[in-house]
Amino acid sequence: MKTNAYVLLFAIGILFSCATSDEVKAEDNNNNTATYFPPITLNTWETISISEIGWNEDHLQPLLDFLEEKNTKGFIMLYNGRIVVEEYMNNHTSTSSWYWASAGKTLTTTLTGIAQDEGLLNINDRVSDYLGTGWTSAPLDKENLITCKNLLSMNSGLDDSLGDNVAPENLQYVADAGQRWAYHNVYVKMQEVVAQASNQTWSSYFNNKLKDRIGMSGSWIPLGDLSVYWSTTRSMARFGLLISANGKWENTPIVSPNYLNQATNTSQSINEAYGYLWWLNGKTSYHLPGTQIEFPGSLIPNAPNDMYAALGKNDQKIYVVPSKKLVVIRMGEAADNSNFALSTFDNALWEKINALTN
Repeated sequence: MKTNAYVLLFAIGILFSCATSDEVKAEDNNNNTATYFPPITLNTWETISISEIGWNEDHLQPLLDFLEEKNTKGFIMLYNGRIVVEEYMNNHTSTSSWYWASAGKTLTTTLTGIAQDEGLLNINDRVSDYLGTGWTSAPLDKENLITCKNLLSMNSGLDDSLGDNVAPENLQYVADAGQRWAYHNVYVKMQEVVAQASNQTWSSYFNNKLKDRIGMSGSWIPLGDLSVYWSTTRSMARFGLLISANGKWENTPIVSPNYLNQATNTSQSINEAYGYLWWLNGKTSYHLPGTQIEFPGSLIPNAPNDMYAALGKNDQKIYVVPSKKLVVIRMGEAADNSNFALSTFDNALWEKINALTN
């Protein structure tokens, strides 16, 4: 009898535990605390209303009016993966493609991390270990100082004033690797490194290891001396969601969280606001493209301190804010004047976003 009583109590305990677990799951679903991922093969995407997450709906229309006035084409805000705001304007639609410009640098960062996870490369290796010597015009001993990490961190020491073309004659020595931060298109050499290490073309490796695994559309299109990624706004949002989820798509690891943590934190001692091709907010100082001046303060003062961003020419934006479970995408023409990446638009936009979300 005593044994039967124990069995009965044990069974009741299991039933209670299951019920409790189910209640917790239901509560999680009701509160939308679990990160949502849209299907890979479908264009459906769950939404969540502004009222459900307690935002101030009175400030939505002023935000949208501001975006339209500032030449925006596509704008998406995700909360924990669900779409809160999705708007298209200025003759753009949900199926239209637009260029990522330098916001696409972070695609190169991610592919590099995937290749390192697979043991194909190590970012601490010399670039010449993969491309051979003579990929720059620097003296051999100086060229051999340049690692893959230097390319990702923008501190290769190569001259940034000679244009976009990254042929050897335009990659000239200015300082030892690690001693000078300069925004430079030499980072595209990492695409060659990944192609060599994987024994695939850059586009093929990109499609197999990233694009197809998270349901992105788009392609790399030659533009001048570079290839630039073009896609829909939702595809940019898919990538932002992957990064915000620490490199996982649902339960599938795409790129290691340890590498992403390195990529989205200060990567060198010169520009605190730069990781591996990601811009970082909330630091005590920052450098900007085209100058060696150190500016005091945060990169985007109105934005949350923990925000990091992919920033592209003419205000292509991916903002990721872990503390607010937010991913914000903006595609379009330049909001004001043509720019490399950061502009006064960023700070003005975040003032509008804060009014909506706070």
